[in-house]
Amino acid sequence: MSTTTTSGPLALAVAVTVTVGVLVVLVAALTDGRSAAYGALVGAGIAVVVFAFGAFTVDAVARLMPAASLMVALLTYTLQVLLMLVVFVGLTRSGVLDDGLDRTWLGGAIIAGALAWTLAQLTASARARIPAYETTDEEPFHRPSEGVGPAGEGGAR
Repeated sequence: MSTTTTSGPLALAVAVTVTVGVLVVLVAALTDGRSAAYGALVGAGIAVVVFAFGAFTVDAVARLMPAASLMVALLTYTLQVLLMLVVFVGLTRSGVLDDGLDRTWLGGAIIAGALAWTLAQLTASARARIPAYETTDEEPFHRPSEGVGPAGEGGAR
């Protein structure tokens, strides 16, 4: 018995999140100007990098060691939260949030990216046909007993 994973849902989630990020940046630029666009760009970038790092890490571990994938998923989630904390503390201490980046658009882009990623990955994963087990030709499920064939062949009389 083996499990199979596919990176299709992950690739779709990246594409959808990047698309939503670009749309948020465009809306920010048109409505609030340059600092809003930069804030949205940084927020969308953070969302894509953090979610992609976690998802591709868990996917790689699930392929190599399926039994360890839950533990790695929990550790990766913890690292993602810590990474977000470090990025926000770094942005706040550097003074960039006060001068060049709009906090509201940065946060909004991260939230929009998180929602887009989650919906895309859930939708793609629900539609993916991933077998739970594999059968081999060497071990068929129904082996006919020796000497007994279908009634049409004269084996069962």
